[in-house]
Amino acid sequence: MKLATYKDGSRDGQLVVVSRDLATAHYATGIAAKLQQVLDDWNFMSPQLQDLYDTLNQGKARHAFPFDPKMCMAPLPRAYQWADGSAYINHVELVRMARNAEVPANYYTEPLMYQGGSDDFIGPCDNVVCADEAYGIDFEAELAVITGDIPMRCTPERALDGIRLIMLANDVSLRNLIPDELAKSFGFFQSKPATAFSPVAVTLDELGDAWNKGRASLTVQSTWNGRKVGMCDAGTEMTFHFGQLIAHICKTRNVRAGSIVGSGTISNRAIEKNGKKEWVNGYSCIAEKRAIETILDGKPSMAYMKFGDTIRIEAKGKDGQSVFGAIDQEVVPLS
Repeated sequence: MKLATYKDGSRDGQLVVVSRDLATAHYATGIAAKLQQVLDDWNFMSPQLQDLYDTLNQGKARHAFPFDPKMCMAPLPRAYQWADGSAYINHVELVRMARNAEVPANYYTEPLMYQGGSDDFIGPCDNVVCADEAYGIDFEAELAVITGDIPMRCTPERALDGIRLIMLANDVSLRNLIPDELAKSFGFFQSKPATAFSPVAVTLDELGDAWNKGRASLTVQSTWNGRKVGMCDAGTEMTFHFGQLIAHICKTRNVRAGSIVGSGTISNRAIEKNGKKEWVNGYSCIAEKRAIETILDGKPSMAYMKFGDTIRIEAKGKDGQSVFGAIDQEVVPLS
């Protein structure tokens, strides 16, 4: 099933069930008002939502209405935890290669992860607000999952059973603030503003055979200022699958229902063509493109985003239909 949260003036919005083709929706009134309620009592509430979803897809829902992504908050507008990994080692290799830095050996056996702000997510069509272009505004196309309760010390395989929903993310980064923060050896903070998520979050069965052992074999499209810059495969080159990312958190603590875990920037390797490397699938963030430019030319030439720029992030299934709807945002100055 596909779930969204509509804006209603409150902090947590109103839960709606959305049809498979993203054409119609229906309030989940009488079942649950908020998505967190469903996550807290998944076994009882999710079958009721599934029944409503089936009725909606059959065109028999009594109070269906046209679905409007612009009315959406993030599917889970506030979360108990937002932990974002770096599951694509190719992205790490490129960024470090551009700095003439080696990748530490344990990066290949243990995922990187940071804890972002989860109190103030933004909707898929909300503006990316920034105080200064000089901060180096960048988009990051990612996948993210929402969990149920998962116990401390669980295995990666057990962690997969705790995934409830999956969605897209734009993990906005302020690149020019990152070096000073990392130099303090305390991780990202000011360099990670509010994250945006896709209009809908979907249960894993909606992906069909695209979901395979913790990885989603979907092509995630990134379109910057109307130009398609990324068509990256999210599945085949995901070094650490979502079960491994969740289990990494669970090494020392429980993960509670309503936690969100991100994949990190989706990244694909170059191919050799006529003796040269070509990144035919493009890029899912500007920082990676700048790293490639540095490796090839000795310095980056592509600028970060400017006020007025737009970014659209979307994934389509084998049938050509949008799976999660699109993140479609404009970068604007703080007023």
